[in-house]
Amino acid sequence: MASGEQQQFPPQRQEKQPGKEHVMEPTPQFSSQDYKPSNKLHGKIALITGGDSGIGRAVAHAFVLEGATVAFTYVKGVEDKDASDTIGMLMQAKVSDAKDPISIPADLGYDENCKRVVEEVVNKFGRIDILVNNAAEQYEAVSVEEIDEERLERVFRTNIFSYFLMVRHALKHMKEGSSIINTTSINAYRGHPKLLEYTSTKGAIVAFTRALSLHLVEKGIRVNGVAPGTIWTPLIPASFTEEEVKSFGTEVPMKRAGQPIEVAPCFVFLACNHCSSYISGQVLHPNGGAVVNA
Repeated sequence: MASGEQQQFPPQRQEKQPGKEHVMEPTPQFSSQDYKPSNKLHGKIALITGGDSGIGRAVAHAFVLEGATVAFTYVKGVEDKDASDTIGMLMQAKVSDAKDPISIPADLGYDENCKRVVEEVVNKFGRIDILVNNAAEQYEAVSVEEIDEERLERVFRTNIFSYFLMVRHALKHMKEGSSIINTTSINAYRGHPKLLEYTSTKGAIVAFTRALSLHLVEKGIRVNGVAPGTIWTPLIPASFTEEEVKSFGTEVPMKRAGQPIEVAPCFVFLACNHCSSYISGQVLHPNGGAVVNA
């Protein structure tokens, strides 16, 4: 994963969101032999939305290596294989006294589904210590005129409604020392000319993170965010043209796309109380060297 080396991906395109990790070439890297766990999340219960692939999978894997019990959501009928693969990976990686990971199919854009997910996790594990809001979708648009109301609502439901709704229900089962981590994007800070509604939701997530951190500080619950840059995930071939995929990442200072495992340690750091107990309302920026006004 050296910087400064020119990189190209094989041209590829997936026609439907969310993308599928198991058909990508090369497969995104969710783990690394260089990652050395140190029991940072021992005994914690974590719920990760969109945890079947991409950044979510890497976060789930890092969490179980650190001793956490993990539940994650995925889209039924589209991400079943990725979810099944992830469960297998987590089972192999989990520590002996952690409980078995679970996957929950859900469309998180709707309140009743978010409530059901939280209740299933609590019924299984008793509480939630770490909530990672990560599920997202995005679509290119050459002109704002091609973004109709239905598409706009769909993206906002997935990317920001779900964050509000998951927090709304999870908070009943979180206590002092718990952590909420929201996945935003570099696009919230620099914009993106072809990802108009996606970028708008990511800006909303930054504002939501800052406001929620102030809202929950007296309860001892920390709220932070991670703003990944150009990362090789299923969103990429499911969003961009073959030519755009081929050159994906070459524009950043490090001249390459990042891998999900290069983002996951940010979530571990923010979830771990003895690493980040004095940090709330902040956003970390694993983005390959791009300088943003954060």
